[in-house]
Amino acid sequence: MPGFWRVVDGKAGPLRIYETPSSTAGASGALIVLCHELPREPDRATDAGSGYPALAERLSEECASRVIVPMLRGTSGSAGDFSAEGWLEDLVTVGDAEVGADGTLWLIGFGFGGAIALRTAARDQRVRGVATIAGPADLTAWVAHYERVLERCRRSGVISTEGFPPDVEDWASEIVALAPLDAASRLGSRPLLVVHGSDDAEVPVAAARAIADAATGGPVDLRIVPAAGHWLRADPRVVATVVGWIERHR
Repeated sequence: MPGFWRVVDGKAGPLRIYETPSSTAGASGALIVLCHELPREPDRATDAGSGYPALAERLSEECASRVIVPMLRGTSGSAGDFSAEGWLEDLVTVGDAEVGADGTLWLIGFGFGGAIALRTAARDQRVRGVATIAGPADLTAWVAHYERVLERCRRSGVISTEGFPPDVEDWASEIVALAPLDAASRLGSRPLLVVHGSDDAEVPVAAARAIADAATGGPVDLRIVPAAGHWLRADPRVVATVVGWIERHR
């Protein structure tokens, strides 16, 4: 039975969520949340969720867990415009709506979504474990020329409102403040999985090692995937690694 799309109320307006079939929900009570990449190519915001439903269904089946893919603001029909704090706020909204104050979340972030997942975990103790796939270790250099980054976000469609953001420097500062290494250091005893392609041309493989080294309080699994690039969500080796990690630590 296929999954389905539905909507929850977000702070910036409706958020679309893909949910795996309820019949596959496990008895653990944990919810696995996939955090998508930030679209970069022109006009790609409308299909930012492409490929994630298939991954969600596979994880749901193999882990016997409920899995959701929230489309964070500005992507795939979700209201609002992209900002780092906005995406963090969206994940809190999703957590509140889906598991409440005392529930359990596992976050799996891809690319920029890995930085969002790490910072969310640093703030929210409901997160019991984090996986970052091809995620950056530092965003300072990326937003050094923040006007270019903003223009790329407008071209991709994740920012569509005229006059947004009201303060571009503050908007850029929010991105830098995700500080993945600092966030990883705040996980405490919670498990962390770091996966990276050896041939990633977008984010250097050194980022994976830096994130793994920063998390000193709990179990860390670092996996470098041979001959793999940046886009890993369909790589069967990565899927198998994520499934095994969840089974070991849940």
